[in-house]
Amino acid sequence: MSMQWQQLLSAQRLGVDDTGSSDTEAGRSNYHKDHDRIVFCSPFRRMGRKTQVHPMTENDHVHTRLTHSIEVACVGRSLGVLIGERLQGELPAHITPYDLGGIVQAACLAHDIGNPPFGHAGEYAIRDWFRRPEHAYLMQNLSAQERRDLMTYEGNAQGFRIITQLENHRFEGGLRLTYATLGATLKYPWTSEHAGGKGKFSCYESERSILQHVAQTLGLPEISAGKWARHPLSYLMEAADDICYAILDLEDGIEIGMLPYETVEPLLMKICGGERSLLELEVAAAPSTRRKISLLRGKAIDRCIREVANTFMANYQRLMEGSYQGDLLNDCPYTMRQGINEAKQLARDRIFNERRKIEIEVGSFTCLDILLDAFCKASYELKVSSHMPFRMKRVLDLMEYNAPRKDWPLYETYRRVLDFIGGMTDNYATYLAQQVGGMGR
Repeated sequence: MSMQWQQLLSAQRLGVDDTGSSDTEAGRSNYHKDHDRIVFCSPFRRMGRKTQVHPMTENDHVHTRLTHSIEVACVGRSLGVLIGERLQGELPAHITPYDLGGIVQAACLAHDIGNPPFGHAGEYAIRDWFRRPEHAYLMQNLSAQERRDLMTYEGNAQGFRIITQLENHRFEGGLRLTYATLGATLKYPWTSEHAGGKGKFSCYESERSILQHVAQTLGLPEISAGKWARHPLSYLMEAADDICYAILDLEDGIEIGMLPYETVEPLLMKICGGERSLLELEVAAAPSTRRKISLLRGKAIDRCIREVANTFMANYQRLMEGSYQGDLLNDCPYTMRQGINEAKQLARDRIFNERRKIEIEVGSFTCLDILLDAFCKASYELKVSSHMPFRMKRVLDLMEYNAPRKDWPLYETYRRVLDFIGGMTDNYATYLAQQVGGMGR
């Protein structure tokens, strides 16, 4: 049975009883309000000091999580509008193509909002800390599901927790986004037992009931207990992210001096496709490397948007049934797909393994070790000890409103610690680790 747009585009808000229909005002739809709520929330702002690829860089032209998210949102909006135009006859009468664009744009803005300091290195550092045998005693009274959540810390699941629980209306709907936007943000609408080899999931045990409620409201088919089919628009969000990082990681590589422009140009030309002679003349006439890359980037992204939209429509029936597997970019025409894959491989070979990047990532493990040692052990002591050591009490005082209480379940206590540490910027995590570890000057 196919999903229905009437349900998939629900403008009702999480944590609000009414249908959301009275929430529309001139010039700003419910979905555009979602966009604004995300932009004005604190975790979104903090992404300006969080790693995209290059941690702690001093080059102002290199992407942070914030600039990356804004660019992904631009691409996502274009994809949503294109699909909205092509589906005009199938959408509810009150929905415009720009509504679809607004939903995908908002989902793209939120897609990285749960990433911890130091990007993916931070995720690995948190997972590794909880997996160490010497920390097993901290989790002995947790359920298997709760232990798995902690040992598989996931930025996507943390992001879902932020927007549905932590921000604005704390534990009463969070940002109170529309169900349509929440559905589009869910790249992996399942809990950690379905994470698979790559450890990917979008919902911790603490938000399981919210995920279930969102999925039921949107009419997402349940594949198995705790696992649902994806919202069709989430595939556009995913494609926008992939397009941006495949192309813009190379641009950062040139900016920092890791890659020569001459290595990148033929790859972008391949992604652009079509008749090259005019584009080659235009690029040759550009006065600087930045301008050359800007021209090629614009053409490459434009081609990717058009081909992803075509691929969405070609797989439309399966997307609506919830049976589509894979991702849209991988099902695009071969030459473009090949260019994207070669771009990703070049980034893996030449950028992700660059010495300075590795040095800082190794340092980030030490930084997060210090913080997790201090806050998790103090939280455990609060739970089990009749008398808290003074130092541990002061450690918890640093958490302010995130600080756990003695009567809370241990899992909820650790979730609050990870809310606190995961929300830090790279700079603040580094500073606080120095202070807590006794290295502050």
